[in-house]
Amino acid sequence: MLNIGDGTRRVWPSGQRSELSIHSNLDIDKTRLQEVVRKFYSFVFGPFLERLRKLIWSVRPSSHFFLADMTFISPFLLALSFSSSLAAARADNFYYPPEWSPKKGSLNKFHGQHALRERARKIDQGILIIRFEMPFNIWCGGCESMIAKGVRFNAEKKQVGNYYSTKIWSFTMKSACCKHEIVIQTDPKNCAYVIISGAQKKTEEYDAEDAETLVLPVDEDKSKLVDPFYRLEHQEQDLKKKKEAEPVLVRLQRVSDSRHSDDYAMNKALRAKLRGQKKRVAEEEAASKKIGLGIRLLPPSTEDAATAASVKFAHKFDRNRRDKRAMIYSGSIFSGSSGSSKHSELESKRRKINASAASKLLVGGFKPSSWSEATVSSKKDRLALRSIRS
Repeated sequence: MLNIGDGTRRVWPSGQRSELSIHSNLDIDKTRLQEVVRKFYSFVFGPFLERLRKLIWSVRPSSHFFLADMTFISPFLLALSFSSSLAAARADNFYYPPEWSPKKGSLNKFHGQHALRERARKIDQGILIIRFEMPFNIWCGGCESMIAKGVRFNAEKKQVGNYYSTKIWSFTMKSACCKHEIVIQTDPKNCAYVIISGAQKKTEEYDAEDAETLVLPVDEDKSKLVDPFYRLEHQEQDLKKKKEAEPVLVRLQRVSDSRHSDDYAMNKALRAKLRGQKKRVAEEEAASKKIGLGIRLLPPSTEDAATAASVKFAHKFDRNRRDKRAMIYSGSIFSGSSGSSKHSELESKRRKINASAASKLLVGGFKPSSWSEATVSSKKDRLALRSIRS
């Protein structure tokens, strides 16, 4: 006798030992056969199910009511089903720790987390993370690239209003190309999606007249063709379109006949064009090999020649002239008498160092490191001169 908790009591079917009688006549009663099979299962698996029931009751008390109501299932299948569920209890996230109790609520409440996990990290703001699929082709407002229909995003879904009793949802997402924010809302009034910001819908309107194609009649027009007046009006419109398009069609047919009437001439022109193309490719490859390049160069053009002529490179003459001018600017205006050859040599070195620093300053290549090095070297030269004079 088991107490469920709501005031009712249910009896767990215990195994009953009884004699198993098998009849050899073929007209045996179906109900009697089911009763014999049930008693056989109870006799064989009764003790095992009793131990299994106690184990499940110790792990999950809430499953006791389920076990008590499943008396119509054969004990063998019941044992197999619960043994497999116990084996995969941890894998299916149905593991109840020992410190859990029904008073603490569900497992999510017990662990302090939401059932949707990371998707509900902004649920306190009314925002839910969903997978949003682009309903049409759009142009990104950040980089002007096209986002095709069907591309999916992780979007923030929230309610921004109501249209009568229908909610208006807003979807905020970031494009994968430039991380630009795109906001799209539902339009229940027109049963469509509206771009609020961050993108522009790609216009894809189709006009049969501009495309010069035929428009297939819809079902309503087919039903109206039964009416003789509507059919007469429809035929008049078709005849009018035929008269307008007939000159254009005749002209196109004449141009096509003039171009493709002579198959031999067309084939000859095509083969001549192909031979000329092959010859040009061979000449370009030979020219590339001659100058040591592994790729073919484009044929020369006047624009490339003008661009190459406008480029000026620095020559050694110009560099020497700048160095001499800088040496003159950095030298002293008073002529000093040199006491020895070493003194003059050190003085020339100092002037060269100062001249190189000044030339860099004139051409805009001044660097603090080079100026400091020149200053340090000039100080060393002065110390050497003082030691020689002394």
